[in-house]
Amino acid sequence: MVMKKQWHEITAVEPESIGEECGLEPGDRIGNINGHEIEDIFDYQYYIEEEFLQVEVLTRDEEECLLEIEKEEDEDLGLRFTSSLMDAYHSCCNKCIFCFIDQMPPGMRDTLYFKDDDSRLSFLQGNYITLTNMKDKDMERVIRYHLAPINISVHTTNPELRCRMLHNRFAGDIIARIRRFYEAGIPMNSQIVLCKGINDGEELDRTIRELGDFIPYMGSLSIVPVGLTRYREQLPELKQFTKEDAERVIRQIMGWQEYYQKKKGTSFVHASDEWFIMAERDFPPEEYYEGYAPQEQAVGMRRLPHTEVEQRLAELEGDDRRRSVSVATAKLAFPTIRRLAGMVEEKFPHVHVHVYQIENRFFGETITVTGLLTGQDIRDQLCGRELGEELLLPANVLKADEDIFLDDMPLFELSDSLQVPVNIIESEGKDFVDKMIDHKW
Repeated sequence: MVMKKQWHEITAVEPESIGEECGLEPGDRIGNINGHEIEDIFDYQYYIEEEFLQVEVLTRDEEECLLEIEKEEDEDLGLRFTSSLMDAYHSCCNKCIFCFIDQMPPGMRDTLYFKDDDSRLSFLQGNYITLTNMKDKDMERVIRYHLAPINISVHTTNPELRCRMLHNRFAGDIIARIRRFYEAGIPMNSQIVLCKGINDGEELDRTIRELGDFIPYMGSLSIVPVGLTRYREQLPELKQFTKEDAERVIRQIMGWQEYYQKKKGTSFVHASDEWFIMAERDFPPEEYYEGYAPQEQAVGMRRLPHTEVEQRLAELEGDDRRRSVSVATAKLAFPTIRRLAGMVEEKFPHVHVHVYQIENRFFGETITVTGLLTGQDIRDQLCGRELGEELLLPANVLKADEDIFLDDMPLFELSDSLQVPVNIIESEGKDFVDKMIDHKW
């Protein structure tokens, strides 16, 4: 069967770029480059690095031509395409017993129900993937282009158990796939979503031990507890971890850290912040996190802003400015935010910060991360509270590219409902302090 040629539509051409010099315009489409088919952004970026290019072009008038370009090596063409990936996202072929999307309530926007398991998003956005969607050609391309790091959702290295957990009979070859990347020298990170009575205990020991064989290319292993919402109708029964369970998991992980420190010179495996909250433990010292490598899985995220806030406050001179603000956050981050706000108040005695913990009534009280708070929960629980001059919210409560909450409430609607300006705190500690004290450069 003859495959239809892929054409990729140009949506923007940067001024004074090679693309503009060559007369390319939005609406034009490009095909093969130097005879190579372009499947997505990785092929495109790889093949345009050459100094001489022959680019197939289909103009807006449906005329095909061959554009010859001479340029410096690694020089970009200045083209932007319909999507950053230059291709449709690949959906997930698994039905994991712990999948959060399966626990979403009905009636939300369609994009929230899309399950991606696209290996390309691992490199572009840091997503963790199961590798079950990767064909041999996809793995070969990762190795050929040396794309890295690749972030892998492992969950267990027991083949039979992994097939059951992912509800995919082809999911059991995870070790063989990881070994292939290991032998090619591809840096990796890994994660385990821990489910009580399923992949914990001895199964967790097995997974940590078998993944540790791939150090140093397997750079980190993050252990996170399963998130359970109140929308689990007709889904496998899963149990919530208790305080005692969390303490046991932490001790188990710390035992492996001691082992790998002696054997490999790295702690390798880390517990996510939720475990310390559940166990009612203080967070470990900064050196425990070895540079905060696996931040995507909430490992060290509570410790990281603490260090950054200390650094920012050390740069500032305390004064007598007067200000009252409020901050809303979820249960997981609440102790940290309250402690950080106290540090700001100590430096600036007339700055008062009201810190409010928002319970996740939308998904259920067991969901404790700030990124899953909804506008309606924030509105309902702050209505009538002392909010000061403005309400500050962490950036992860909003959609990545829009001022919209998870439940589709616009940011301005929350501001109107509470009758107070709402400002967004970016992730770094500097912005946290500056927004608290209304610091202007």
